[in-house]
Amino acid sequence: MTAMTAEVADRPRFEVWGDPIAHSLSPRIHSAAYERLGWDWAYGRRQVAAAAFGGELERTETSLRGLSITFPLKTEAHRAATSRDGTAELTGAVNTLVLAEGRRLGFNTDVGGIVADVRSLGIETAEIARIVGAGATATSALVALAHLGARAVDVVARRPDAAAHLVALGKRLAVAVAVVPPETAAAASVPLTISTLPGGAVLPAEAADRLAAGGGLLYDVVYGHWPTPLAEAWGRAGAPAVDGRGMLLRQAVLQIRAFATGEVTQPLPDEEDVVAVMRSALMGD
Repeated sequence: MTAMTAEVADRPRFEVWGDPIAHSLSPRIHSAAYERLGWDWAYGRRQVAAAAFGGELERTETSLRGLSITFPLKTEAHRAATSRDGTAELTGAVNTLVLAEGRRLGFNTDVGGIVADVRSLGIETAEIARIVGAGATATSALVALAHLGARAVDVVARRPDAAAHLVALGKRLAVAVAVVPPETAAAASVPLTISTLPGGAVLPAEAADRLAAGGGLLYDVVYGHWPTPLAEAWGRAGAPAVDGRGMLLRQAVLQIRAFATGEVTQPLPDEEDVVAVMRSALMGD
């Protein structure tokens, strides 16, 4: 092995895994951050199906320093982690794995990403709110809403049994969670609706329009399939809707903290400048 080859091999490498993954903007914003920080780190992407996650992790973890985890792998990453931070334990979802010395440190930075971005949009608190969807990201949305002061949350889900874990989590958080089908949702107005539906998921148009009529700000975690059908319904209602790029940015900052230090509480050097560079890369400036 030549000196140059050894140098490349020793370069810290990180990836984002998901299925699909081609739309991911994570390589763009992570790479911008690393360059601004002066770190010779590499960041790529890999399409990994849920059924293949465990095997792929075992084959590649010795060559990687960390992973960003997206749909549909957050539950699998939670299972694979050898330790987890409090938010990951609470939600049962891991979106960040730090791989070091045979350990897999699991974090959920989605919660902090949602909270920081929603507040940047002018919503400091939301005592009542609505979540659309009941998958892994919905757990992060519920914990984020608890941080925002929510006391009552409606979860719009086709199957009540699919949202049973959210009802149980709500009890732990002192948040009253009511599960309602799309056909009867939106009886009351809320200041904030968080949609955690995958980009290809579609609600009946009448249900989407009812949700939009009293849904306040639509905070849709999707960004690769925009506008989503829900965002289009909000547009018909003349109501505000934002995509998930702000959440992606804010949670990525926490991910980079974890990659650098093994925890998420220590700010990056010149973090405000780093965030500005990441935002510029995210928006394609």
